[in-house]
Amino acid sequence: MPLPFIRVATSDDEDALARLDRATWSTLHSVQERPRQPYKPFFDDRFGPGDHLVAELGGDVVGYLRLGRPTSLDCNAHVRQIQGLAVAEEARGAGVARALVRAALEEARSRGARRLTLRVLGHNTPARKLYESEGFVVEGVLPEEFLLDGAYVDDVLMGVHL
Repeated sequence: MPLPFIRVATSDDEDALARLDRATWSTLHSVQERPRQPYKPFFDDRFGPGDHLVAELGGDVVGYLRLGRPTSLDCNAHVRQIQGLAVAEEARGAGVARALVRAALEEARSRGARRLTLRVLGHNTPARKLYESEGFVVEGVLPEEFLLDGAYVDDVLMGVHL
């Protein structure tokens, strides 16, 4: 299987990323309500195309990673945060998520970051294992932070020094 091609998103990716985001929605990784029509724009005032890395296989958009700042504070400007990651069902197991995480590490470095952080739901074992294999460590846990599908779920804070 070919390796995914990773690039920064453009405004032309809006529809493909919005469809991917809706198709991959799950309480395994999202605390937001299931998207419903009318759908909000994928790109907004907070996150534009330049805040997204896109994965392509065979020219098709099969994944994305949102890379942002955890706060707007100047004293926190040295930190970047993974604030969303999605991979199309048909592309799972092809190394797309790993390629996106590795690209995010490089992109964060190129933007002058000293740390890259993320939040992952405690029950999302595949994502946690991926992040750990790429050098992220658990830096904190908010026990039972969310109630999803009738079960309390931990919010796990992870980070890596760049």
